Amino acid sequence: MNKQELIQHLSLVEHIEGGYFYETHRSQEVITTDRPGQERSILTSIYYLLTADRPLDHFHKNKSDILHYFHLGSAITYLIVHPEGRLERVKLGHNIKEGEVMQLLVPGGCWKAAILESGEFGLIGETVVPGFDYRDMELATEETFLAQFPHLREELAPYVSSKTSH
Repeated sequence: MNKQELIQHLSLVEHIEGGYFYETHRSQEVITTDRPGQERSILTSIYYLLTADRPLDHFHKNKSDILHYFHLGSAITYLIVHPEGRLERVKLGHNIKEGEVMQLLVPGGCWKAAILESGEFGLIGETVVPGFDYRDMELATEETFLAQFPHLREELAPYVSSKTSH
């Protein structure tokens, strides 16, 4: 299956962060949080696809924990910046012998970007707990993100979107 067949078969649409997505589940049960709007679904799940022509998931952070699952295609490299400024690199893929992982937890409050470094596509799944809400997500900007981590500026600048936060 090629990327266009996947996009069509899974009903994927372009995502603001980069790549393509489709929400596969949003629980009807909700919990009350201390976040704007307070109520959130207990969990949400999506398919997320990076492709050779849309290979970058720009830096963003979410207040909720996000669990990523590798499904198909080429490995995806994650750059995770922890609140104290520590940079972590993890490859999400099937090649366990080469250090790739098939599941990756990115804790809420960490900045993350994902890159398809080779291949036609990489397909993953994501589960967010409490469920995803755009009010809980922030896209990195040069002014805030790069100023917060000046020691990583040169390395991370290519992965910061020129769009404004959602």
